[in-house]
Amino acid sequence: MITNHFLGLLMLFILQPINALPVAPGNTVNLLGTLQEKDDGRILQRSKRGWMWNQFFLLEEYTGNDNQYVGKLHSNMDRGDGNVKYILTGDGVGSLFLIDENSGDIHATKRLDREERAIYTLHAKVVDKRTNETLEADTEFNIKIHDINDNEPKFSKDLYFASVPEMSDVGTSVIQVTATDADDQTYGNSAKLVYSILQGQPYFSVDSDNGTIRTALPNMDRETKENYQVVIQAKDMAGQMGGLSGTTTVSITLSDENDSPPRFANHTFRLSTLESAEVGAAIGRIKANDADVGRNAEMQYSIVDRNGQDMFTIISDQNTQEGVIRVKKQLDYEKQRTYSFKVEVTNTYLDPRFMYSPNPPFKDDAMVRVTIEDVDEPPVFSRNPYIIEVHEDTAAGSFVGVVSARDPDADNNPVKYSIDRHTDLERLFNIDSVNGTITTLKGLDREMSKWHNISVVATEISNPRQTTRVPVFIRVLDVNDNAPEFAMYYETFVCENVQSGQLIQTISAVDTDEPLVGHKFVFSISSSNPNFTIVDNEDNTARILTRRAGFSRREMNTYLLPVVISDNDYPIQSSTSTLTVNVCACDSRGNMQSCNTEALLSAGLSTGALVAILLCVIILLMIVVLFAALRRQQRKKEPLIISKEDVRDNVVSYNDEGGGEEDTQAFDIGTLRNPEVMDANKLRRDIIPEMLFPFQRTSPIKDNADVREFIHGRLHENDSDPTAPPYDSLATYAYEGSGSLAESLSSLESGCVEGDQEYDYLSNWGPPFKKLADMYIGKDMDVYVVG
Repeated sequence: MITNHFLGLLMLFILQPINALPVAPGNTVNLLGTLQEKDDGRILQRSKRGWMWNQFFLLEEYTGNDNQYVGKLHSNMDRGDGNVKYILTGDGVGSLFLIDENSGDIHATKRLDREERAIYTLHAKVVDKRTNETLEADTEFNIKIHDINDNEPKFSKDLYFASVPEMSDVGTSVIQVTATDADDQTYGNSAKLVYSILQGQPYFSVDSDNGTIRTALPNMDRETKENYQVVIQAKDMAGQMGGLSGTTTVSITLSDENDSPPRFANHTFRLSTLESAEVGAAIGRIKANDADVGRNAEMQYSIVDRNGQDMFTIISDQNTQEGVIRVKKQLDYEKQRTYSFKVEVTNTYLDPRFMYSPNPPFKDDAMVRVTIEDVDEPPVFSRNPYIIEVHEDTAAGSFVGVVSARDPDADNNPVKYSIDRHTDLERLFNIDSVNGTITTLKGLDREMSKWHNISVVATEISNPRQTTRVPVFIRVLDVNDNAPEFAMYYETFVCENVQSGQLIQTISAVDTDEPLVGHKFVFSISSSNPNFTIVDNEDNTARILTRRAGFSRREMNTYLLPVVISDNDYPIQSSTSTLTVNVCACDSRGNMQSCNTEALLSAGLSTGALVAILLCVIILLMIVVLFAALRRQQRKKEPLIISKEDVRDNVVSYNDEGGGEEDTQAFDIGTLRNPEVMDANKLRRDIIPEMLFPFQRTSPIKDNADVREFIHGRLHENDSDPTAPPYDSLATYAYEGSGSLAESLSSLESGCVEGDQEYDYLSNWGPPFKKLADMYIGKDMDVYVVG
């Protein structure tokens, strides 16, 4: 039998022994030892098991010096002879838990904390020490740590912040604070918490079960007290003596409600301002007080009586909540020196709950007295601006108009007048400095300027710094002093084949004057004209018609037609404008083809014109001849050979400036025919080679080898020669080839002087060489043939 001893407890759990019988495969054994049915439905008999199953319990936070005894395992297989061995495995075995393998006693080696781990699962079995045979199968059991009250309640924060509206009803929820206890909530009262308020009464209360803080007094006023510090305690063991506790602080603020009306501390305000204060200028500030804050403290001011509303206005400064009084109309000390009016203040945002409070009304008012101070003001004109009209035919010194100004001050000082000459640069006007009468200095012309804008200055005689200027617009009225004239320049022509009564031009007129009823022009011809006539269209235009048919350019190519134009204003003005009519050749449809220029040419040229044209032609021919002579002179070439003694067999072409005559030494065609005479070590004289090693030329071609092969050989030499000159010159060699029957006629191969040669064989060569034989046979002269 296995016995479990648990120190400190009054419980002992003992189960009756069960015989250990073999169990068929597929069956399981429960804790009561009953066998379950197999799949085939057969019922097995009960069997005993050799374990006593027990639950082990252990108190946490053991404070003894020795290992803490947990319990004892005992098997009925243990006969007390020392042959049984107890083996323990599972959580913490070897470090936290030890078992005496002989007696089965279990001890805890360390102090255990239930908050770290509340239950340990272990396995035990019994074996025979001698044979190591398992006597009892592996069985699982638990060691449960019993809780003790070793943890105090803790709040999640040391300091909470909360707010509640002022004037709230009793029992209004503010905030809920919750504490936690690490002890076992399922065992005893170690984790059963009770909340209480240590500080903050009688204003607030706390729910002992859930920690909800509520208001405890009605009508708490933020303006009286705004902040409260409330200390809440949470105690375990259901609040009994000996329990552990924890505290936290809640900072509660009463949020503002618009429950306080604005009030003026002083119900009379005195302000003063100069009468010169501009419209819109601030003349002073008044302020009411409101115990509320933020939006609830915003105020608006208004003037409530007519006297103040006409002259002043008031606005609210959103930053300072002051009422700013501004000038609405221009002030005048001489008219009114003091103003008194009432100003009312109310909250911008009203709360209906407090509008009918026990102390109505929810607003306030005050009287404002404004004193106007006198200033020395500049003169004031009776009108601003002045508009005066005058006729343009007004003579110099004539009356134009009058301006008037006065001193608005009570002293009424006299003023004097003047014209700002910057606005009258032509000095057309003058003004009387005493009475302000404006007169003309010169005659006015409306056609030059219809308006004259001048500035008149009024100055106090006693204080010249006080001046005022006013614009005076002088309109110049029209007088019919200009005659009408053609509206434009007309280019009029008449065809030679024109018929009588045919329209050749429509004319109109303009007049710089501007009569009130509009222009009305009359057109006429000054005298009877046999060629043309005029018809007035009665709409300020007229038609020019022919009076006869057929005009000739040979007889007269231009006609001048004077036209008289008159207006209908008073006095009547008229002018004579001349219309030039050119005679032109036209086609059958009346389209102009040619006019005066062809007429002049058809009539013939004068003698002077013909002489002038002839002289121009002669001069042009002389220039052409001179130019041709100069071109011929430039094209004239010098002879190729100037002297017989200077004839060479080299033909050299230069592409650049080259090296002068030295380049002619570079290529000597004589060596092509006589390579024996060439100096093998001779270097070119046109360059100074800088050789690191002497250049060895190949041996010359012997036996008068063909020139083509010789040239190819030398070309190969020069291509491989590092001292060869740059390709800046070109040598051209004439070569007849080897197929000529006459062989070479060049004197390069001649071994003797020219005087010793015989040319008789030329006569045997036939007619093609007859000319050459005549030149050389029997001639005692030097002949040079260039090959």
